[in-house]
Amino acid sequence: MPRVLLTAYGPYDDWSTNASWMVLQELTRHLPLDLDVVTRLYPVNFTEMVSRLEEDLTSDIDVALHLGQAPGNARIDLEAMAINCGRDRDQRPEDAWLLAPDGPAAYASDLPLAKWAQMLRKEGIPAEVSHHAGTYLCNAILYMTHFLSAERQLGVQAAFLHLPLDPSQVVNCTVATPSQPLEFTAHGVRLILDDIAACVPTR
Repeated sequence: MPRVLLTAYGPYDDWSTNASWMVLQELTRHLPLDLDVVTRLYPVNFTEMVSRLEEDLTSDIDVALHLGQAPGNARIDLEAMAINCGRDRDQRPEDAWLLAPDGPAAYASDLPLAKWAQMLRKEGIPAEVSHHAGTYLCNAILYMTHFLSAERQLGVQAAFLHLPLDPSQVVNCTVATPSQPLEFTAHGVRLILDDIAACVPTR
């Protein structure tokens, strides 16, 4: 039975809730029975996130599936690449730093993202493979999962999903902001978990 680390982020900035955590909570109502799923809520903080991720990855994880919200998104974005670059939201690009000074410039997910995107679209769920997760924590968690797995020979496969906001998060917004019901988004993530259960072998 594959062991999956399923993570989400907590509130940050003006967002009192985070769509990723809302979706993760919805997912736990009906997780696949043929998966061993470890769920985690990470703070929106580089140092704390990396420290907790480092500990979690050592618990015989086969796949790390990370979730994060993407304000402005109207679909699920499956992030294919993670770059060795970190930057806080209020920093200029020239103030960015290397996430791992001795790490490669980038990692590519070897999970079947294109297959998953096509599968979700066939189910009527907007989804697309994206090749840039930015330079904030969403990129950082995907990069550091690959880096720590390679450095410690853990054999963890990883992917990051950027999720739309839930309507409850935008109902009072004064600017039109895309959203998607969390139950609908959670169904899409659950389909991916089902595919992991069927196709990813245990080590």
